[in-house]
Amino acid sequence: MYAIHVQSDQPDRPLVWQEYPDPTCGADEVLVDIHATALNRADLLQRAGNYALPPGAPEILGLEMAGVIAAVGSHVRNWHVGDRVCALLLGGGYAEKTAVHHSQLMMIPADWSFGEAASLPECYLTAFVNLFMEARLQPGEVVLVHGGASGVGTAAIQILHNLGHKVIITAGSDAKVAACRELGVDLAINYNAEDFVEAVRGFTKGQGVDVIMDMVGASYFDRNLELLKVRGRLVFIATLGGHKVTLEIGKLMQKRAKLIGSVLRPRSIEEKQEIKEIFMNRCWSLVQRGFIRPVIDSTFPIAEANAAQARMAANENIGKIVLQVR
Repeated sequence: MYAIHVQSDQPDRPLVWQEYPDPTCGADEVLVDIHATALNRADLLQRAGNYALPPGAPEILGLEMAGVIAAVGSHVRNWHVGDRVCALLLGGGYAEKTAVHHSQLMMIPADWSFGEAASLPECYLTAFVNLFMEARLQPGEVVLVHGGASGVGTAAIQILHNLGHKVIITAGSDAKVAACRELGVDLAINYNAEDFVEAVRGFTKGQGVDVIMDMVGASYFDRNLELLKVRGRLVFIATLGGHKVTLEIGKLMQKRAKLIGSVLRPRSIEEKQEIKEIFMNRCWSLVQRGFIRPVIDSTFPIAEANAAQARMAANENIGKIVLQVR
């Protein structure tokens, strides 16, 4: 097969589409002919050599994919050659083929493209697990999502809006703010044009929010803590704005707040299966009825992965960037 190789011996670590050994299909796995994959921030970090791979992860980039089952392991039931599937991956999505544990598979809705399906697993499961399983979001609670126009951000908006929660987002341009409003947010803030703390306080009449999902990290930490209600939860899913802070413990105690650090990729197959199943039980009817559908920013041929990653690195995307493999 062909797959993307990171040329780590060159300064800019370019991505090259080249031959790789075909993956083998284990007894509990299916072999999938990949039609599309989608970009995630972890791909950029891994390419740069700044991401510690979980045990067993392949060197090939790519945390999600969509395609067609080409072979089925001897222990696999209920999945068949020819099924259109998408899945969360430990790695290996930037390739023509991958082997996937059957528990990670989701059937692609009939009217979805492979690009849309490849954009679902990582972002929607990330948003869901952090909001509903880590932060234990309750009915009627208000959520602030930073990076609202990102893949995870747009996924979170759709899930929250359709489950009846008030949603506040921050984004870095008027175009991104407008796109988030179309998805159903209650307040969209351009952080380059206004103080998001004052905007949130005004909108909530000084009460603040119950849950914050944050991909910025250190540079937003103090302001996030200010905006949390008593017993609020702050979930960190990335550290794009730095990873070290000074914590005023007394303020945390007074608010009885919880700080939650969360990652998805290193979790066990069993834990990922549980997350997938709870997400599907809660949200799959919304997928089937068209209320949840990935926002696609752009699509690049897999051989143009360098250009696709450059777009993400420049924060130009609204929603997901797709790599078309077939």
